[in-house]
Amino acid sequence: MTGKITILVGTMSGTAEMVADALLEAIEDAGLTGRILRMEKARVEALSAGGVWLVCTSTYGTGEVPDNAKALYAAIGEQRPDLSKVRYGVVALGDSIYPNTFCFGGKRFDELLSSFGARRIGERLENDSRSPKYPDDAAREWLERWLESLRESSADASGTATEGAEISR
Repeated sequence: MTGKITILVGTMSGTAEMVADALLEAIEDAGLTGRILRMEKARVEALSAGGVWLVCTSTYGTGEVPDNAKALYAAIGEQRPDLSKVRYGVVALGDSIYPNTFCFGGKRFDELLSSFGARRIGERLENDSRSPKYPDDAAREWLERWLESLRESSADASGTATEGAEISR
């Protein structure tokens, strides 16, 4: 893997930003390069250029994406970009008291990205605000498995372990 991991943040109350900060710290601790980009500052053109992205978003209202994510979400749907060069992961935050819309912010982005050719790496993290585990701790644990899946996908994509070695510790 070359380049950096960009963490796209969709948030209303700041929890997703806190989780993104923990993810960035863990990415850097793993010897990789990352950056945080709030969704209101993200552009479809940057996403369609490819690379590795982490979507870290809360859910708002009746299963909607947060206010700062709405423009990006709509723009992707309207512009219909080719995202075949994108590999991504999803950290979805929600509250299980709302079972019909639990983690829908992340689920919606997951479905949208994959519908335009992006390839999700690993399983989606669905964090319940009612869990006794802090969301940033859950995200750090999840990231370890996700980075391993990313390494494997990099090795598979190149046909050898060479590309995967670029992201080893």
